[in-house]
Amino acid sequence: MRTLVIHNPRSGFGSDAIFQFERALLHAGDECLMRALDDDFVASEACEGAASFDMVVLSGGDGTISSLLYQLRDVDVPVCVFPSGTANLLCANLGNAPEPAALARACRIGKTADLDLGEISWTSDAGTSERRGFALMSGTGFDAQIMEAALPNKAIMGQAAYFAAALANPRPTVSHFSITVDGRTEERDGIACLVANTAMIQGDIEIVPDCRMDDGLLDVIVVETSDTAQLLKPLAFGLLDRSGHAVGRPHIESFRGREIRVESSVPVPLEVDGDVAPGLVSSYSVRVLPRAAHLVVDPLSPYGSEDDGSSRFGGSDVIAYPK
Repeated sequence: MRTLVIHNPRSGFGSDAIFQFERALLHAGDECLMRALDDDFVASEACEGAASFDMVVLSGGDGTISSLLYQLRDVDVPVCVFPSGTANLLCANLGNAPEPAALARACRIGKTADLDLGEISWTSDAGTSERRGFALMSGTGFDAQIMEAALPNKAIMGQAAYFAAALANPRPTVSHFSITVDGRTEERDGIACLVANTAMIQGDIEIVPDCRMDDGLLDVIVVETSDTAQLLKPLAFGLLDRSGHAVGRPHIESFRGREIRVESSVPVPLEVDGDVAPGLVSSYSVRVLPRAAHLVVDPLSPYGSEDDGSSRFGGSDVIAYPK
């Protein structure tokens, strides 16, 4: 098996777990090429020649992995998402066992799922047209402010940096959003308007129910509140009902569709899978890219199918996944 590992050594806390994964993955006669990314990496260069490998492993935070997945869209090579970032929400949403040895075994088995990506477009302050892909969620408002404020402390505080940033801004800006979903327009006021391919956050809490990466749809999520403290209510409801089916999500409204345009009454920051874009935006457009990501899954994943005992790359037929 020939494997390409694209690794961001600056993601998260700089863990060496990717090397544990590599040792568990490789068998006699295998080849493995590791590309370490710079801070200003270009996704097309990082993914050069990926189609000639049997497996591609993307190691980094959610923003890094999403940009590389977008570059690899529709490339018919299995891609393994390896969690090396701070939050690693994409890995959590996939539901694979996160341990290096377990992910290595999943790669050897070669079970995959074709999952959706999102594509977001906007015009920058300088007047240039920008376009990026995302696997989780992107949008404008309070969430982007949190991402930007948390950046200096992520290396020290980890996920706690996001909560500290949220509490530091008790009265976020309320915007009026004009939201067009598949041709139908809704008007809402709120502190954030997100578009999600999947919407499970820390603690396995789903912001909105039944938001999946394989349905060919995106969810527009509006946070309708003017007070940071009020966000504790939907979080508390989420702890009681992680799926959101029983008690719902106060202060949160959602719409579902394939093509979305969002216009804000005031310029606001924009984030794409946790990476904040330079400047402010007043509008953005999003479309779904159905089944564009060819991702490795294991039996723990909600996107996996039942194991038939076959092994694509010579792994063991009997797999014991950690509980």
